Amino acid sequence: MYAVVASGGKQYKVEEGEILRVEKIPGQVGAAITFDRVLMVSDGENVNIGQPLLDDASVEGHIVEQGKAKKIIVFKYKRRKRYRRKQGHRQQYTAVKIESIKAKGLKAPKAAEPQPEDQKPVAEETKATLQAKKPVTKKAAVKQKEAKKTEARPKAKKAVTKKAATKKTETKKTAAKKSTSKTKKKDK
Repeated sequence: MYAVVASGGKQYKVEEGEILRVEKIPGQVGAAITFDRVLMVSDGENVNIGQPLLDDASVEGHIVEQGKAKKIIVFKYKRRKRYRRKQGHRQQYTAVKIESIKAKGLKAPKAAEPQPEDQKPVAEETKATLQAKKPVTKKAAVKQKEAKKTEARPKAKKAVTKKAATKKTETKKTAAKKSTSKTKKKDK
């Protein structure tokens, strides 16, 4: 079950048990809060939408914390005018824990009842097959990854690339020997 409430010029989707940060609301920590400006309520099957508000709905909670958000920097700048203004700002907020959502015509969600073992759905994969798929240690996982990589690569290409690489290095060596021998002859 969830609702959409308006507070501080903003709209928030709330659920029971959730902690919500809204614009600063006066009150002490632990004080009860009621949001009367409810725009929409849904229980999963039925949806009530207000035009603009629902008259018979309310969201109740209590204040958990009064605080300030992280600092933001407000920097004004105009190029070529030597105009710079730097200012920090910390927005105040109130953290509210949502306790209940009340609305006419909607049912409260039922608690999940535990199913007997006979009626529980049977999983397609048993624990044994799951354990066989998962590696037991990190080393085993690394070995499996390496095995997959080597299976994916064609072996013929490796041999060709090694031969081509050796030919390139041989040609470079011979070219280097020829150039050094020419410079020695010129010096004499």
